Amino acid sequence: MTQPSSPRSPLPRTGGQILVQQLINHGVEHLFCVPGESYLAVLDALCDASIAVTVCRQEGGAAMMAEAQGKLTGRPGICFVSRGPGAANASAGIHIAHQDSTPMILLVGQVARGTTGREAFQELDYRAVFGTMAKSVVQVDDPARLPELISQAFHMATSGRPGPVVVALPEDMLTKTATVADALPYQVTETHPGAAQMAELARRLKAAHQPVAIVGGSRWSEQAVQEFAAFARAWSLPVYCSFRRQMLFPASHACYAGDLGLGANPRLLARIRESDLVLAVGARLSEIPSQGYELFAIPNPVQPLVHVHPDANELGRLYRPAQAIHATPQGFTAALASIRPKGSVAWRAHAEMARSEYILWSDTNPIQIPGALQMGPVMQHLKSVLPADTIVCNGAGNFATWVHRFWPFTTYASQLAPTSGSMGYGVPAGVGAKRLWPQREVVVFAGDGDFLMHGQEFATAVQYGLPITVLILDNGMYGTVRMHQERQYPGRISATGLKNPDFKAYALAFGGHGERVERTEDFAPALARARASGLPSVLHCLIDPEAITPTGTLQGIRSAARARR
Repeated sequence: MTQPSSPRSPLPRTGGQILVQQLINHGVEHLFCVPGESYLAVLDALCDASIAVTVCRQEGGAAMMAEAQGKLTGRPGICFVSRGPGAANASAGIHIAHQDSTPMILLVGQVARGTTGREAFQELDYRAVFGTMAKSVVQVDDPARLPELISQAFHMATSGRPGPVVVALPEDMLTKTATVADALPYQVTETHPGAAQMAELARRLKAAHQPVAIVGGSRWSEQAVQEFAAFARAWSLPVYCSFRRQMLFPASHACYAGDLGLGANPRLLARIRESDLVLAVGARLSEIPSQGYELFAIPNPVQPLVHVHPDANELGRLYRPAQAIHATPQGFTAALASIRPKGSVAWRAHAEMARSEYILWSDTNPIQIPGALQMGPVMQHLKSVLPADTIVCNGAGNFATWVHRFWPFTTYASQLAPTSGSMGYGVPAGVGAKRLWPQREVVVFAGDGDFLMHGQEFATAVQYGLPITVLILDNGMYGTVRMHQERQYPGRISATGLKNPDFKAYALAFGGHGERVERTEDFAPALARARASGLPSVLHCLIDPEAITPTGTLQGIRSAARARR
């Protein structure tokens, strides 16, 4: 980012004007919002700004769009919402940014300073509301401090382990004038490993017999992914991606061995348990990738752990590593060229077997589910016709297994999925991605329950002419909850059934393209028509309710649960 030689010359400006100028200085090109009277002065200042504004239909969707852009670019996604209910609606996006380590800034309107503490109309204590979800929560009471505090917000959102920052903006502060210089653009500081640390890592690798690597977290880049891929190839090192971080290592690479998600490959888990060295880069090894905190013992893992993380507070917090390296993924991967094996490594067969286990696990050919629409051939067709750099988005639900297990992520910045498990994420994430990179193809996977959490943002896609393709896998229930219900209370069905609308008609009503898909042979031509339409599209895919997972049925789960009793 180019820095000006000196700050902008001070002139009297409103708080709204000062704020918008700070965003421009920090490189903001897009923002998402639901308008509110609490920040009208900002909306007025945006009339004269070069920032593209996306008006959304609900604050949760707006926050998820901003989070998606932060995830794709590594720069803070920007979201404006109004006070009280608007801020509360946006909290789902803040929680995603927190658990996914995504840089994001939520700017939220606040009541006038003179009414604070009286429970004024729509008043909330944002420090209390967001204190456990955000890296920082600050209220700007003086417009002259906007350059300082907005600069601080960008620094906080991007430093160490990235995350969301909430900035409260009292309505009267935004209309008050001040004379103050602008802040210089923020800069991201990379932390790098020392030569001694890299030498120690090389010694550990040379002494190992069955090492593995796990990549995860944020603060990666396309170059960092390529550098780590070259390192893995040189050492014949099996690489696993953390939960919903598959874009961090190409599935086509000879060393890629799968992902640590829900319903992970049992052979993958066994190989990690049997390893004698685990190199974890960027990952926190939280509940899902650690398989309920059982894959690695806390606090002392059985497997020697080399943990690389950009936040020193994460190193040793849960797991006591054999070697801790405080470095960002970009800083660490840049140093990997300094350590290369001399000759062939002893564990090549170990790496080849890990790869073959992944290929067998991700093969759609043996997958057969109940019903006329077979998702195995659907996934195979998508792989054959979609570009490799397609941005694939999903929310939460059993339907996402089809993406994580069978879609080969080969390109960085091609995956938008919440590690927080937040439903309703896919559609707003797809809108955020397409708004950022209109030249990239964007496909959203959604369940029927998942889609209607933020399905109204399909209207945003129509408003801005964003031809995303949404595949709704409709089984008439909250499938994941129903699956657990059958496991724990077999046959006792409560509060999980859904009566859904005609999603084809829904898409048409919004001004998009809609198709209803009931049979496998209907999918390919429906997809072709959707992609050719140039419109936001919905493919309403009817899935047999028994097809609860790629390899299991509700009846099978129920019978197994009853047999255990």
